Amino acid sequence: MSAGEVRLAIDGPVARIFFDRPAAMNAMTWKMYGEFEEISHRLAAWTDLRAVVLRGVGGRAFVAGSDIAQFAEFDSGADGIAYERKMDRILDAFASIKAPTLAVIDGMAIGGGLNIAGGCDLRVATAGARFGVPIARTLGNCLSMRNYARMSAGLGEAMAKRMLLLGELVTAEELAGTGFLARIVPADEIDETADKLVSRLLAGAPLSMAASKAALGRLARSTLPDIDDLIDSCYGSADFREGIRAFGEKRKPDFTGR
Repeated sequence: MSAGEVRLAIDGPVARIFFDRPAAMNAMTWKMYGEFEEISHRLAAWTDLRAVVLRGVGGRAFVAGSDIAQFAEFDSGADGIAYERKMDRILDAFASIKAPTLAVIDGMAIGGGLNIAGGCDLRVATAGARFGVPIARTLGNCLSMRNYARMSAGLGEAMAKRMLLLGELVTAEELAGTGFLARIVPADEIDETADKLVSRLLAGAPLSMAASKAALGRLARSTLPDIDDLIDSCYGSADFREGIRAFGEKRKPDFTGR
């Protein structure tokens, strides 16, 4: 299957990022993560940028997580720690963009896709779009502390636990009361809604928005504890290796807690 690509299109003061691997519901490959990081650094250095819009290609998903097949090359918990640090570095590069960012979610935002959407300043979704991090029933791995904090802050602790402990995929409508989504609209209205939000961002004071975004970002990162021991315990486990095998064999994993 294609390794996919992350594409950048420039529309005046607006940058549009496309996650383009529709055959795999835009699941992210290492190549795609590298392109996303490179684009983020480029946009962070663009002083006249006023807004950034992120979308998945194909209409079925924003991003359906990382490509699970890639985890087969992991040998130990140290690989998991390195991976989560890499994900933090990539999302930090994206967060360094001073202009406001908007995720347009049509379909699924799962795992790493939810993390990318959560790293945006605003999100708009189609009715029925689904969100989740079903790692407890798929791979048996975990997230970085920054992604746990981002989930809790954006979704609320109770909703985050539904996603993480029960492995539930929840709909856009179920997230309506959390504030995570700025708008929920029918599929045929998503483009118009996104354009209206971008227009409002373009009309705002750039320095004011950049200051607010930076201040909130510093606040969110100010008290995060280290959880390398927890990451090592998951990625170094027999359960994680079983999750990878089960995915490849298209069966339900048999977790044992080891």
